Amino acid sequence: MVDLADLPEFVAVVRAGGFRDAARVTGRSASGLSEAVRRLETRLGVRLLNRTTRSVAPTEAGRRLIDRLGPALHEVEQALDVVNGFRDSPAGTLRLNVPVAAARLVLPAVVPPFLAAFPDIRLEIVAEDSFVDMLAAGCDAGIRYDERLEQDMIAIPIGPRTQRFATAAAPAYLSRMGRPEHPRDLLAHRCLLGRFSGGALTSPWEFEKDGEIVRIAPEPTLIVSTAGAMDLAVEAAIEGAGIVGLFEDWLRPALDDGRLEPVLEDWWQSFSGPYLYYPGRNHLPAPLRAFVDFVRTVRW
Repeated sequence: MVDLADLPEFVAVVRAGGFRDAARVTGRSASGLSEAVRRLETRLGVRLLNRTTRSVAPTEAGRRLIDRLGPALHEVEQALDVVNGFRDSPAGTLRLNVPVAAARLVLPAVVPPFLAAFPDIRLEIVAEDSFVDMLAAGCDAGIRYDERLEQDMIAIPIGPRTQRFATAAAPAYLSRMGRPEHPRDLLAHRCLLGRFSGGALTSPWEFEKDGEIVRIAPEPTLIVSTAGAMDLAVEAAIEGAGIVGLFEDWLRPALDDGRLEPVLEDWWQSFSGPYLYYPGRNHLPAPLRAFVDFVRTVRW
């Protein structure tokens, strides 16, 4: 017989990609999780994880098991969530998969007041620059822009409803190198770009004015990871390394205090803001229902 308590711990290790990261997510010790997986392997008589000093990955048997366990454990969580209706305040864990920009620009206005209003809910935010299957990643909901939304999902607005892609540079850099008057002028400038985890750069940069759309793929002077190093690109721009292109709200503090100067502001392109999305189903887990209702009350 298998100890059923070992199953969600095995799932947590696989989803986190290691024992230490799973320990941070679950609140368990890494050694306790390792023992749970070892116990499960012993009972089943098959190896579930390939372990090295640097990584943990499921074997073929482990992948087959996780494919079946994920939906089953989700059903168990939903069944247990029924009792939340009898509590004065919902409890449990809410997992969100969000873009790095949303974690930086949208969630700070939502998370602190939400946690204050619902102290029994634990919120877990997975911020990444790749687009993953939210449910397969073990998350309850996510944030995406409308062009990335899946049709079978329910989506509600979250964050500013209009955003702009902005370009900016330090005044000293522009005094030294000249101020672009047309997007094509950027091809002669030092530009600071990001690279997504899939390998693509954050280019071409797209500009729009009077119905004309111009796409520019500048030669990068600096390339940083979009998953965690875009602030380095901003700081490099402030120090005069070149022109950075990013969400206007991300650059706004440096624009407001003069450390950065807008570049081609009349060409900045607007786009619609992000959405909170989640599966359409009759029963939402209580933590997710509380978050959805809370987001609807926030004024942007």
